[in-house]
Formats: sequence, C-alpha cells, structure tokens
Amino acid sequence: MTSRHTRRDVVEAAGRLFAQKGYHGTSMRDLGRELGLLGSSLYAHISSKEDLLVEVVDRGAAEFQEAAQKALATPGSAVDRLRALVAGHVGVVLDHMDEVRTFLNEARALDGGHRERVLAARDRYEQAFRRVLAEGVEEGSFRADLDPKLTAIFVLSILNALDRWYRPGGPLDADGLVDALMEFVLSGILAGRRE
Repeated sequence: MTSRHTRRDVVEAAGRLFAQKGYHGTSMRDLGRELGLLGSSLYAHISSKEDLLVEVVDRGAAEFQEAAQKALATPGSAVDRLRALVAGHVGVVLDHMDEVRTFLNEARALDGGHRERVLAARDRYEQAFRRVLAEGVEEGSFRADLDPKLTAIFVLSILNALDRWYRPGGPLDADGLVDALMEFVLSGILAGRRE
C-alpha cells in the first residue's frame, strides 16, 4: 500500500514526534515509521531533520506572534489587552500543542543562526506583554510599583507551563482557563488589590 504525503504531512508528523520524544530522541527512521515511509523517502520532502525542526519552531513562533498582534489591537483598557494576550496564548497552546511544545522545549537544539532568530521572536512576543503591562501602570489600572519586564516573565512562565498540565476534557474549558489565569494574575497586579 502506497500513501502519498505532502511536506505539510511530514512537518506535522515531525512536530508530533519532537513534542513526544524530543528532537534528539526522534530519528528519521521514527519519522518514516510514523508516516509509513522508508527513512530515505523522507528526503524527497526535506533536506535534513534540522530543517524540520526549524519549520515546526517557526510555525509555533508565528502562531504566538499573530495572537499577540490581534491582542494588541484590542480596544479598551490594558486589562482588556492583557486578557486578550492571555486568551491568545491559551488558544495557541490548545490549538497547536505539538508546535508549542517543540517551540518551548526543542528550539535550543537549533544551530546558532536559527536559534538567534527564534530568540528574537520570543523577545518580540514578550515585548507585547511588557508593553501592555506598562500601559496598565501608566493608566493606573496596575500597581504603580509594577515592573513590566519581571511581571511579563512571570505571566509567560505560567502560560508556558500549560502544555505540561492542561488536558482538554478536564474541568476547565478554554474560557474557564483564561478566567482562572486572569484572576490569578490580576490578584497580584491590579491597583488597590494589595492595599
């Protein structure tokens, strides 16, 4: 039985395996088995395993960046834009779990030039959170002593751990998860909450 696979099929299979087994733990033979192909047949679609990692990581980075751009365009207060950033991040994690796991955990396996590009994308994404947090301080929604850089790192650390513990079909759906995360985050940063 012969099956025809597109490059997209190969990249998606690689994303699944990298997310499950790690980049270094995934061989071309594993990928071939996943697709029902001989390892050598994969080279009709790709030139190297690292090329697959680059593509999976780039997809993850692009999803996060697109979510951030939409969130930054949200009208209203900084609280509204922070909620949009959190909801966007949750949506990316839940809809693109394999790319997210690979982006968060395997990008360190990339060579220097690719790694620098991924780190720059990560920094741009973090900057969206910093910007919204700084706007919230300026408008008086968030505590005046809030450090936007440190708070962005804290919030993203919480959000980046979702892939390790959240399971669809559990007690929280995506909206409930966003509500719970926002309640937790806002309890520490809203002006007047700690006084």
